[in-house]
Amino acid sequence: MSAPAIETSGLVKVFGDNRAVDGVDLTVPAGTVYGLLGPNGAGKTTVVRMLATLLRPDGGTATVFGHDVVRQADAVRGRVSLTGQYASVDEDLTGTENLVLLARLLGYSKAQARERAAQLLAAFGLTEAADRQVKKYSGGMRRRIDIGASILNTPDLLFLDEPTTGLDPRSRNQVWDIVRMVVANGTTVLLTTQYLDEADQLAGRIAVIDRGKVIAEGTPGQLKASVGAGTVHVRLRDAEQRPAAERVLAEALGTTVQQEPDPLALTARADAGGSDRGAAEHAARALAALAEAGIVVDDFSLGQPSLDEVFLALTDRPATDPAAGPDTDSTAEKEAVA
Repeated sequence: MSAPAIETSGLVKVFGDNRAVDGVDLTVPAGTVYGLLGPNGAGKTTVVRMLATLLRPDGGTATVFGHDVVRQADAVRGRVSLTGQYASVDEDLTGTENLVLLARLLGYSKAQARERAAQLLAAFGLTEAADRQVKKYSGGMRRRIDIGASILNTPDLLFLDEPTTGLDPRSRNQVWDIVRMVVANGTTVLLTTQYLDEADQLAGRIAVIDRGKVIAEGTPGQLKASVGAGTVHVRLRDAEQRPAAERVLAEALGTTVQQEPDPLALTARADAGGSDRGAAEHAARALAALAEAGIVVDDFSLGQPSLDEVFLALTDRPATDPAAGPDTDSTAEKEAVA
């Protein structure tokens, strides 16, 4: 087996009184997408910046392809590329001009730089916008040109820090396709995100980070299985019956029932000791109890838990909890980077 792309042990970073990263252990297999999942403020970006040699750890160790991020920082930088949360290309230049400029800085000849720029623009669906200023690009187009700039020289490891924040669904899907293409060409991707569906779509393994600690790690299937065999989804005909339906479901399933943003919808776990068959039997009893109580159900389903439900079960709060505040890109951290 090949050596891991990333290994960390007890990784720590402190900013003043804030222990932003608190003993993180990670092993990231080469040639995969590995997800760091957590809300704003969880410490994801700080982990990435330490691995990319932009911040010096205050404790623990970290290696990238066997190179220590502190003692062998130059060797690490030669094998990685980082795409941050915001586009870093020059908005006054065209797409072609941005890529050609960066390629020349990387040592390409003029002809090679133009050829490589044209290849990336075509691969990312930006050929028609190649001669347009980047400031006239949509948000999704900016993210694509930014990722293109990150892989002018194909890196062994690409850090993607919340690459689809603020994008519409179509643009997000386009970025996802780019990530898959990059990995298919042999690059390892470390993806940080607060979007659970994004981690579910792309990552082979996921570390759930909350308040600077890894609180769970595994494949998406393993994480889902850890919170139960199934989840009951109910949609009522009458929103006024939701309180009564919540009580009936809680009694029938013996678990907490969650109110969804949809005023007609409820969700609850149907554990039954982790058995798929037991979960189905629990769900059938719950449906019968609702009917006996005179509660009209328009839709009732039993499915695998979502990563949203996994995160809620692990942390007692959603991954997009606004109370978490901004990510750990604090003033102290900016000063440390500078």
